[in-house]
Amino acid sequence: MTFNLADLFEAAVDAYGDREYLVADGQRRTYAEMEERANRLAHYLADQGIGPGDHVGIYSLNSAEWVETAWAVFKLRAVWININYRYVKDELRYLFTNADLVALVHQAEFGPRVTDLLPELPDLRLVIGIEDESGEPMANGTVPFEVAMAAGSPERDFAPRSNDDHYILYTGGTTGMPKGVVWRHEDVFYALGGGLDPTTNTRIEHPEEMVEKGRGGQLTLLPIAPLMHGATQWSVMGQSFVGNRTILVSKFDPHEVWRLVESEKANSVMITGDAMGKPLVEALDDPGVSYDLSSLLAVTSSAALFSAPVKDEFFRHLPDIVIVDAVGSSESGNNGMATMTKGGTAMKSGPTVSVLGGTVVFDEDLKPVVAGSGTIGKIARTGNIPVSYYNDPVKTAEVFITVDGTRYVMPGDFATLEEDGTITLLGRGSVSINSGGEKIFPEEVESAVRSHPDVFDAIVVGAPDERWGQRVAAIIQPRAGRHPTLEDIQGHCREAIAGYKVPRQLHVVATILRSPSGKPDYRWATDIVAGAPEETDSGGARTASGQ
Repeated sequence: MTFNLADLFEAAVDAYGDREYLVADGQRRTYAEMEERANRLAHYLADQGIGPGDHVGIYSLNSAEWVETAWAVFKLRAVWININYRYVKDELRYLFTNADLVALVHQAEFGPRVTDLLPELPDLRLVIGIEDESGEPMANGTVPFEVAMAAGSPERDFAPRSNDDHYILYTGGTTGMPKGVVWRHEDVFYALGGGLDPTTNTRIEHPEEMVEKGRGGQLTLLPIAPLMHGATQWSVMGQSFVGNRTILVSKFDPHEVWRLVESEKANSVMITGDAMGKPLVEALDDPGVSYDLSSLLAVTSSAALFSAPVKDEFFRHLPDIVIVDAVGSSESGNNGMATMTKGGTAMKSGPTVSVLGGTVVFDEDLKPVVAGSGTIGKIARTGNIPVSYYNDPVKTAEVFITVDGTRYVMPGDFATLEEDGTITLLGRGSVSINSGGEKIFPEEVESAVRSHPDVFDAIVVGAPDERWGQRVAAIIQPRAGRHPTLEDIQGHCREAIAGYKVPRQLHVVATILRSPSGKPDYRWATDIVAGAPEETDSGGARTASGQ
């Protein structure tokens, strides 16, 4: 047995075949049922010429079929590619081409987009469609998912696999076109799949140890983000290695999440920051709402800002839960995490987390920063890190660096190293704001703006400024019936952040645009700032509104 992801899943099937593995929009799969269906689809794919190293796209909302496809592809030593279902034609064309897809499994809802693109994709030789209730037609030649499933053998008779097989995670592309992060199975298992225990920094030495970890009982997890987002992928995969159970939702609805926590007795809910956390916790204050949430032990957040005020609201409703705030990226895996209980949510500017082994903070000369110095550096990680960006040698050379003979990945996240050895995450440099030489990280300002009682959501970007180069511009989605002014926002923010970080420009929109995983869409925000009409207030700051 290896640290290959398909091997690890099959070991769990052999140990926990009768346990329920997956619940998705009314469909249920035990470990044994998932195994049989994944085997059938894998054999069908193999019969169509799909084999080791081939890339198979998955273009669907969260579903049992999404997960069945993922395991089927890995069983063949092929590579599945996560596809953002919100992409439009040009973005899809780029991704399909950049990823070198030879096969595609897609939900019928997206059939018209696939039909439009097929003439431009001569290398895409197999298309399988997942039936749904959309009524959308699928392209000529598309094979229905259940037809493909029925045509394959249920046997597990695949060739041996390797630790070196590849897993590729395409990033969300919030500041540019998406990039495919290429991992070896063994490395990503340690980085994201449970091979390294983040609470003790201890490593799994033998693959069989994962099955043994599940002997004590089964937990039920509810990751809310789409499966095209890495955090949910790793709940579905990593938790399977220890025999746990995962619940999926196809689209985010806060009350549906709480209904599922109650009915399925979920032990953990995983969110992506305030974008999901705030609507979830505020739903508990809706008139007439009452849920039995006694099974819930933890709320975990990753990949987006999870502010102290929202955490405090969770503790107000659920005082006995534990909140875990994880810091990491598609390129580096989990860099660190903070575990907190009621009364302990206050943070400096961003999440302050205990550092996992192999994580360092480098200054601009690629020297480790001195703990407690206040020097702003970039987080880097060594050890089990990715191979490269797929089809992008230039970006690979920029992000995967060698320092004193050791290879690191340094995606561009800025941080400070505290005296106690923890790190405080400040934000991604690609979206930082430079105002008069001062570096301002949007996440810090966003946290302050969102804590205003009249603000439901906010994104912060830089706007051109003749004197300072850039000024801070806030785009807000106000609460229903509320009309906060720029002066209101400024007065509130001055209580939380330095004066030079306070927004000097305000844009009010009906809805903040985010990715389905909750990440801010900074390209959209920059367009709003560039295109919306502005008015100058008496203090020389600017206020604007745009939709």
